[in-house]
Formats: sequence, structure tokens, C-alpha cells
Amino acid sequence: MEIESDTRKLILDAAERLFMEQGYEATSTRMVTTAAKVNLAAVNYHFGSKEGLMQAVLRRRLQYLNEERLRVLDEAEAKAAGQPLKPSQIVDGFFGTLLRMAQDENAGGRTFLRLIGRSMSEPASFIRTLLASEYADVMERYKVALFRALPNVPEAEIVWRFHFMLGATSYAIAGTDALELVADLHSNEAPEIQAEKLLDRLMSFLLGGLRAPLPVAT
Repeated sequence: MEIESDTRKLILDAAERLFMEQGYEATSTRMVTTAAKVNLAAVNYHFGSKEGLMQAVLRRRLQYLNEERLRVLDEAEAKAAGQPLKPSQIVDGFFGTLLRMAQDENAGGRTFLRLIGRSMSEPASFIRTLLASEYADVMERYKVALFRALPNVPEAEIVWRFHFMLGATSYAIAGTDALELVADLHSNEAPEIQAEKLLDRLMSFLLGGLRAPLPVAT
């Protein structure tokens, strides 16, 4: 049983890295088993299929991520003693928690951060369904918190802005080459400095969008 557990972890670790580097479609089960140095049949034995493997890779990290997001929100609401939270607390709880996972290799580190960004920006249909299912309860809690924090903003507008925030975050964490895709824009900062500053830069940007004036009706 211990050998099977070790094999399963080897496969998950290899798949996580390859799915992040190559994308889901371009990664074969043979590539995964070769990288993990296990038998080709091991993927089907432990996960049933390549799709089942991808689901297991994501669920392994998303369970921790969502538990941590709820823990942070529960703690903030307990301290608020019934009063609405500040928008900055809510944004940091949802998006900041994800970015802080990059500092924890036991939780997937930067590999998982880039994988989740890639999965959100170019998902297969089953990945989209999985993410929606895994995020459902957490998203509902955070939306309700935002509704209370921004009573003068229509709920439909908050939902749209949350959607835009998800998109901006997924693009920001998808990979270190993202800046080079935008009209030759590039940064002279070292990758480790970019990673350190990403949280502060993204939080400032997201809060600015959340607090932006309402669109003018035409």
C-alpha cells in the first residue's frame, strides 16, 4: 500500500509540472509516466484516465486552497463581529490566499500557481466544470461578503467585476512570459522580484477595479 501511495504521488507531482509547462492537451500519459519513472499502466490504475489524472492534480491543491480561503474569511468575519468587511479584506482573502500558496512548496508552490492560471485561461470543458464545482461554495461566501461590503453597488455589477478580477488574476499568474505578449512590453526585474511584487501589484489593481465608478447608462 505504501508503494502505491508513493507511486501516486510521483505521478501527481510529474503531471502537475508537465500540465503547467505543456498544457493539458499537449501532455500525454506516456510523458507523465516517463517523468515519474513509473509503469505506463500506472496512470490508468490509479486515476482511470488522463482526464481523471488532471482532476486529481487540481483537487489535491484546490481542497487546501478553498479550506484556507474559508478559514481566512471566517476569521475576518468573526473579528468584524457582524459588521461588513472591508473590500480589501475580501479581495486579499480570495486572491491573496492563492498567491501566497506560491511561497509554500508543500501546497504546490509556483508550479501550482502557474497551473491554475493556465487552467483558468485555457480550460478544457471538463476542467471548467471541475473548477466551477470546486469553487461553488467558496465563491458564494465571498460574493455575499462583497455584497455586504459594497451596498451601493448593484449586485449584478459586483458579479461582473468579480468575473473581471478572476480573469486578471488568471492571466497574471499564467506564466512569466505574459508581459512579453503585450506589445513588446517587458520588465527588467528578475523573476524572483516579479514574484515577490506580484501580490501587492495585483491587489492594488483588483481593488481599483472593484471600487471604480459605475458605468454610465447610455
